[in-house]
Amino acid sequence: MAAAAARWRGAGRADASGAPGEAPSPTVARQPRRRGSWIPVWKLPSPLVSAVLVSVFLGFGTLLGAAAGSPAGGAAAANAGAHLKLMLPPARTSTGTAPIAPSRGSESGSSGEPPPAETETTPTAPTISTTTATTPAASENEPAASGEGSESSTGAAATKLPAIKHVFLITLSNEPYATVFGPASTARYLTGTLEKRGELLVRYDAVAHEELANGVALLSGQGPTVETAANCATYTDIAPATVGASGQVQGSGCVYPRSTQTLPGQLQAKHLTWRAYVQGMDEPGAQAGACAHPVLGQADPTAVQTAGTGPYATFRNPFVYFHAITDSAACASADVGLDRLKVDLASSAHTPSFVYVAPDRCHDGNPTPCTPGAPAGMGPADAFLAKVVPEITASKAYHDGGLLVITVDEAPSSGEFADSSSCCGQPAFPNIPAPAGGRSARGGGGGAVGALLISRYVKGAATSQEVFNHFSLLRTIEDLFGLKHLGYAGLPAVKSLPPSLFTAKPSG
Repeated sequence: MAAAAARWRGAGRADASGAPGEAPSPTVARQPRRRGSWIPVWKLPSPLVSAVLVSVFLGFGTLLGAAAGSPAGGAAAANAGAHLKLMLPPARTSTGTAPIAPSRGSESGSSGEPPPAETETTPTAPTISTTTATTPAASENEPAASGEGSESSTGAAATKLPAIKHVFLITLSNEPYATVFGPASTARYLTGTLEKRGELLVRYDAVAHEELANGVALLSGQGPTVETAANCATYTDIAPATVGASGQVQGSGCVYPRSTQTLPGQLQAKHLTWRAYVQGMDEPGAQAGACAHPVLGQADPTAVQTAGTGPYATFRNPFVYFHAITDSAACASADVGLDRLKVDLASSAHTPSFVYVAPDRCHDGNPTPCTPGAPAGMGPADAFLAKVVPEITASKAYHDGGLLVITVDEAPSSGEFADSSSCCGQPAFPNIPAPAGGRSARGGGGGAVGALLISRYVKGAATSQEVFNHFSLLRTIEDLFGLKHLGYAGLPAVKSLPPSLFTAKPSG
């Protein structure tokens, strides 16, 4: 343990004390839930047919209930306001070409070049609305959204994003959509209380495996290297670090050169603030101090997650894989432990523009226990959310133009829920070698994970069927703060979250 601790360093401290293969997507979709019911869905041929089938099955159930003397009509009425969380296939175009957004599980070619932007055409048949909503329930810290759209007196839809001043991002880890937001989820606070207050992005994907590769993508728009896709077992610089298309740093390694642009750097250049709150770091009893990372060239003892490794993992802190951040004096004050969050939330002026919250391995949802016998999975993650989210939503910063996003860094890369599906014209990553023979898997994604948006500008109890991924989220944050799009966030096929998701009229 002493030898391992000697390999660590934290800014402002001499030393810190402290104790990939991809699998194809499952044939059967892991189903989202309709409140109070389970609807097994295989492959729906079109949104129109899907709507007909759902209506038929619901009607048939009502008839059966009436025949049996059960109050089927009352049950149907009770469920009428519940929102469906079905993954519907995109609508076909009038020309019979591929849908506007690539279907789940599609891959780009192996050339490494992004696909051309697709042209939107008018569907020939009515389509199911991408968003449904019901009247949300009030929470303990925030009144329910009014449900009124932010439209003009003439009825025109919103055409621009709201004036968001603070973005709060919480990332859970290594769980598929089904276990986080699906009907079998044990996260009752997340799927019960929080979903009523926000909009669920059902078709939201991670962009790679494993956790570190997705964290890097969210901060910089960079695709994975072989090493970041393995959570950086040895903390080494990327070499030769040449820059290719879409600003991609090419080579082997996991620490990006100082010239690599990041979201934190963009914010600082515009005199805006950021802070990462990483649980298990720079706190009483923590393994490492602020801005902690292994010494260059040294092995990272936390890189391989096994039972007994401990709660803190460097790869859950993607900020320390950029020299532009770690070589800065600001790293020690901006990359800190979770305890600092409550202090900063006490004042809107002290709350950063971008807040990144990373629970440790005991609370991030990962099914692997952080210590032998410790609880794992979504139970501890839900308890974490139940503690941290109310602190955020009760803050002045949240009520003064705040947006909270809760998502997962990746779906599992192996096992029962293995998922490497992708969306949004995801390119083949140049640093990931193509397999010998057969179809290239370099463009494979990180699977379906979902994302929940909570804000005074977002309608409660709503779902969206539009396709997004981590690059989309980075692009949206950049749009909200007037920044340019970094890396793959600037691809033509990657779209920002649209103004139509932010149509609630804040009350108070």
